[in-house]
Amino acid sequence: MGEVYFYHLTRAPLEVTLSRLLERALEQNWRIVLRGRDAGFLSWLDQKLWLGPDDGFLPHGLAGGPHDELQPILLTTEAMSAECLISVEGAEISPEHVNASKRAMILFDGMNEPAVAHARVQWKQLTAAQCKAKYWSEASGRWEMKAESG
Repeated sequence: MGEVYFYHLTRAPLEVTLSRLLERALEQNWRIVLRGRDAGFLSWLDQKLWLGPDDGFLPHGLAGGPHDELQPILLTTEAMSAECLISVEGAEISPEHVNASKRAMILFDGMNEPAVAHARVQWKQLTAAQCKAKYWSEASGRWEMKAESG
């Protein structure tokens, strides 16, 4: 049974925090599904991930290619299971997907009030379904766990 981590972004841009989290998930040998709501945004994110640091490489691809099932990191708008699920742009992750994963992550922009409100709704829905959850904030300048459920 997995758990879901909520990341409240207030300092580093999404692509920076996401790159770090992806690196850590790959170190665990997890297959990762990164789910967004908009194909155009995922295309932008795909480019950002390819233009990452010279000393790092995040093997990934956009869904719809000939080898989706082989991608270590698959960027998609579709709901699907994986060892590690990551939600950006408020993409939904169901309790069933959380429980079928080893880790789920929801990243949201702390400077965007609708995104924060949506993350609160996701927290309530997932914890009401008995999913273990942790809330992480970088407001102090470093990541700190601020709340835990389950």
